[in-house]
Amino acid sequence: MKRTWAVLHDRNARLYLTGVLVSGFGTSALWLVSGVWVKDLTGSDGLAALCMLALWVPTLAGPLLGPIADRVRRKPLLIGTDLLLAALLPVLLTERVPVVLAVLLVYGAVGVVHDAAESALVAGAVAPALLGDFNGLRMAITEGMKLVAPLAGAGLYTLCGGPAVALLDATTFALAALLHRGLRVREDGPEPSHRAPFVEGARHIGAHPALRPLILAGGTTMLCAGFNGALLYAVIDGLGHSPAYAGALYAVQGAGSVAVGLVSGPALRRLGGRRFAAYGIALTAVAAALRAIPSDPLALACSAAVGAGLPCVLIAAFTAVQRETPDALLGRTVATANTLVYAPNVLGLAAGAALVEPVGQRTLSAVLGVLWLLAAVPLLQRPASAERTASRSPSDANPA
Repeated sequence: MKRTWAVLHDRNARLYLTGVLVSGFGTSALWLVSGVWVKDLTGSDGLAALCMLALWVPTLAGPLLGPIADRVRRKPLLIGTDLLLAALLPVLLTERVPVVLAVLLVYGAVGVVHDAAESALVAGAVAPALLGDFNGLRMAITEGMKLVAPLAGAGLYTLCGGPAVALLDATTFALAALLHRGLRVREDGPEPSHRAPFVEGARHIGAHPALRPLILAGGTTMLCAGFNGALLYAVIDGLGHSPAYAGALYAVQGAGSVAVGLVSGPALRRLGGRRFAAYGIALTAVAAALRAIPSDPLALACSAAVGAGLPCVLIAAFTAVQRETPDALLGRTVATANTLVYAPNVLGLAAGAALVEPVGQRTLSAVLGVLWLLAAVPLLQRPASAERTASRSPSDANPA
């Protein structure tokens, strides 16, 4: 835990994490409220669902948007994206549904660039030895905000309406810009590239013996996580509870993610990225399979286990990307990795939604657990020499 405290004493890391805390609060609040807001304005469940889709779809364009973080200086880009979102969100005060959807789409696209710039800048601003601890703390803060911010956003929406939540989110981005302005980083000018920028990140991942298996495992995990998420309300129905019981399961899962985020730095150093990811996948797979057994205590325990296991492969994969990618490629590689890891989630959600009624939740949970467990097997095989070197060298869900 000494290095975790070292992260908190590092000025740049502290500013970054405070920015994540502030902007993450506003983002988590808006993500919940946007769908409710559109539902109240139109009465349409379909349009309400489009809000989440508009926020998520730009992730697919990661290989196209990520190179922006390699073409310009990253600190000004990070501040600029914060200020752009702070200026954009007040447009939602019009309360026109097409405007809301358009703003959310831009919000998601700017977020892809923001995340790429942030991850690339962190790799140079935070001591390499602290990257695993930093990413774990970042995960803990992000998941913690998912527990607190939606409730606060819902309360503010009930009292003051959607415009108040939009202004809250805009304010958090303005504050994040001030925090990012205080970062002390030295950046060289971006290096020119003569290759197609949108394929360089994928090429680097595909050719790297340490990154390729971790990103593949991350994508497989999120595919299974989407499938598992689609079964959630069937699990609740099998327990004999109302859909509101999902709130308890989400809270327990979030607590598990916070806990693993706090210990991920030491775990990465002790186990190495591959074993840390593999053990997390195995824990999540077993928990998903045990959801086939209808039991309240077991359902809560499984949610906590999913929350603890799921972030392991994400933290291991994105820490490896930061450590093993040349600075000139880091922005596009981070964005491409985000696409490869998170895009399968929606496929899993669609597959689970299509199969849960004809097949049944218990059968699907049992089969899913076995198939999910297979994703850990390649990571437990003899690692490539590059991974062993990375683990010795000093050196980012689906909500359901």
